[in-house]
Amino acid sequence: MTAESDEREVAVAMDPATPGDGGGEDGAPEGSERPLGSRAPGFIRRSRALHVSWQVGVFLVGLAIVGTGVVLLPLPGPGWVVIFAGMAVWATEFVWAQLVLRWTKRKVTEAAQKALDPKVRRRNLTLTVIGLVIIGALLGYYVWRFGFVMPWKADLHS
Repeated sequence: MTAESDEREVAVAMDPATPGDGGGEDGAPEGSERPLGSRAPGFIRRSRALHVSWQVGVFLVGLAIVGTGVVLLPLPGPGWVVIFAGMAVWATEFVWAQLVLRWTKRKVTEAAQKALDPKVRRRNLTLTVIGLVIIGALLGYYVWRFGFVMPWKADLHS
C-alpha cells in the first residue's frame, strides 16, 4: 500500500440538474452551481475522525440557528431568515441541505419571475387597493360610530 491509497477522500456528488463538467470556478460549469459535498478544509477532510467531529460541530451550530429561527416564527422577528441561515450552515457540510437550499432558491426565483409578470402585478395591485378600501371603510365606520377611542375603551352598548 502506498501513502496515496491510504489517504481517504470525500465523495462529491453532482446535482442531477447540473450539466456535466466545465470550466467555471471550482471546476463547475459556467453559470451553474457548485458541486455537492463537504466544503470543509482539506486537512480536516483527510482525517476521518476530524471530519466526523467537524460535521457534528456544523450540525450542532446549524441546529442551534434553526432552533432559534423556529422560536422566532411566532414572535416578531425574522424567523424564516434565521431558519434559512441555519440551513446554509448545514449546506456547507451536508448534501441534503444543499439540495434543499437549491430547491428553495429555484422556487423563490420562479416566484419572483412570476411576480414581475404584468398580469400578476396588476392583479396584486387591484387586490391591495380593494383591501385598503375595505380597511378604510371599516376604520371610517368605527371612527363615525365611536370616535377616536381605543377599541377596549369603546362603549359598545350605546
